[in-house]
Amino acid sequence: MPTERSVLQVLLVEDDPADVALMESVFEDHSIRSELHHVADGGEALAFLHREEPYTDAPRPDLILLDLNMPRVDGRQALTLIKQEDKLKSIPVIVFTTSSTESDIAASYSRNANAFVTKPIDLDQFERVVAEIRNFYGHTVTLPSRVSDVSRLDADDE
Repeated sequence: MPTERSVLQVLLVEDDPADVALMESVFEDHSIRSELHHVADGGEALAFLHREEPYTDAPRPDLILLDLNMPRVDGRQALTLIKQEDKLKSIPVIVFTTSSTESDIAASYSRNANAFVTKPIDLDQFERVVAEIRNFYGHTVTLPSRVSDVSRLDADDE
């Protein structure tokens, strides 16, 4: 769980500019200290997570909010790759998408998504759901320690 001094690092993988703007608004208006990072597709998300150009200084996210339907590398492919990689699989991934099909829900969980949330169409509900996600991951759950993850990852690279 983030401490008093820590900041919840959130990676938003979303190609819809309107949804990005809504997320930014909710993250700015809420009391949880957080930093929202945005990439537009799964390929960029993987570059961010691997700290490849232009993301060489990117922080390790505490949480990933992942849309499914995006160009290039879609959310399904990105989720599979994230959860297959030992250095990334401990990062909670919430599929946050317009889809509500049973096949997308089942496939997301079979790929080890931590949660599946269908984006509400109503603006007030959208803001409420994002605030709930943020509260849950910012206050309620205990997240993997970034310090121990970094130490473990550095040891793995030796």
